[in-house]
Amino acid sequence: MEYAFLLFAFVCGLTVKLIGIPPLVGYLIAGFLLNFSGYTLTDDLTKIANLGITIMLFTIGLKLNIRDLSKREVWAGSITHTLIWVGIVTCGVYGIAAVASQYIEGLTWQSATLIAFALSFSSTVCVIKVLEESGESKTRHGRLAIGILVMQDVFAVIFLVAATGKLPSVWALGLLALIPAMPLINRVINKSGHGELLPLTGFILALGGYHLFELVNIKGDLGALIFGIMLAQHEKASELAKSLLSFKDLFLIGFFLTIGLTALPDFNMIIIALVFCLFIPIKATLFFGLFTSLRLRGRTSYLSSLVLSNFSEFGLIVGALAVSLGLLAESWLVVIALSLSVSFVITSVLYRTSHSQYHKYKDTIKRFEKKRRLKEDIYPALHKAEFLVLGMGRVGQGAFNALSKLAEVSVWGMDADRVKVKQMASEGLNVICGDGEDVDLWDNLELKNVHLILLALPSIQDAINITRQLRNAGYTGKVAAIARYEDEVNHLLEQGVDKVFNFFTEAGLGFAEESLAYANTQQK
Repeated sequence: MEYAFLLFAFVCGLTVKLIGIPPLVGYLIAGFLLNFSGYTLTDDLTKIANLGITIMLFTIGLKLNIRDLSKREVWAGSITHTLIWVGIVTCGVYGIAAVASQYIEGLTWQSATLIAFALSFSSTVCVIKVLEESGESKTRHGRLAIGILVMQDVFAVIFLVAATGKLPSVWALGLLALIPAMPLINRVINKSGHGELLPLTGFILALGGYHLFELVNIKGDLGALIFGIMLAQHEKASELAKSLLSFKDLFLIGFFLTIGLTALPDFNMIIIALVFCLFIPIKATLFFGLFTSLRLRGRTSYLSSLVLSNFSEFGLIVGALAVSLGLLAESWLVVIALSLSVSFVITSVLYRTSHSQYHKYKDTIKRFEKKRRLKEDIYPALHKAEFLVLGMGRVGQGAFNALSKLAEVSVWGMDADRVKVKQMASEGLNVICGDGEDVDLWDNLELKNVHLILLALPSIQDAINITRQLRNAGYTGKVAAIARYEDEVNHLLEQGVDKVFNFFTEAGLGFAEESLAYANTQQK
């Protein structure tokens, strides 16, 4: 049965992808269609969904710099947003219930507050999925959004403890033993190599963290997240996260199916859910206002607000707990689930054009910026750069090193990962931190001496967007990019990229040329 569910989800995901909509929207639609056809949620599918969330939280931790949570824009932004949101939406929900009392069961102020709190969370699953698909999880706005999500996860755990009265066991203090055990865990990761043992190691650590925290009465998902954070500084953290990527995406299909299979709404529930979705612009506007008041740039505030504007799976958890405690009618759980699904669709579709939206309305958005900049938001400078490499991964660093060996050539690199840039700068390399899709960055960088910009990026859509931003900023030099497949080469050329290198073909050619040169040297 689970195979049939996954097969149907695949068909729906592929169908919506063909019309330009993210596949996760298709998975949600598949869940509701299966529910409408009479199918119900199974224990096995629930286990698949829970496993997907656990692996996802573990990979979030692997990419998270704990210092990001200590920043004022993260902790102050998340706390203030939650408090203001709950106040506004509580009044809104209670007012809606009063006006439409003939269609809505009796709703108290306490119930309205619980619903508002349930809708205050942003979806970790949806946000991370959207950011990863666009390659923006390590950008300024991506790291800000992830920091807010982690803070909201903490709020959810505190609520669950307070509502259930289920305090952590005294044995929870034993978790401190994980700190001296880290060298051993790091050694295990090193010994796991780069093959099939690496993702298996990730599974063991993620599930181990989950069950270890469950044993001491702490939410297991928090354990998976903390395990990931503890390993984030390991040199193989990024490789470990990538090895789990496909497994995580597969299991998360189960999560999206479970939302649709939770319950089948009636007409009144659908109307109420759609009314709740009218709060989404309020949520985004509130985030934007708070971020700009905390001196974040307009672009960072806009993109973060847009991706955080959805509702969260934690809303279902909060709602389910409230129902079990008799604080909320069961019908509200269906309404929250439906609102959550619609919000996923809205965020996924709108964020696909977020950069073009900002480019169109940037003059209006920038009016809300504060004159005084945060240290991280001061634009970097390129000193007499002739070549610029965007994306300092393995391919980008290889190109950077090769160009640096040329005599009398000034080569600079750029990456959105601030930690990586700081490390490379400490080694004396010419690198700056920046998001290539930030039109404001290109408007403020001196590019008149740059002859060639190399886009060493995994996403061809990112390469296309950056090429457009460069042309809009008046850049007249050449742009080169990499592609993994032959059909991507032609697409990039059609979109204005001057030279495209097929990653696998060019790697094989370079390998053959260097081997031939080496063989000729040995013969001499």
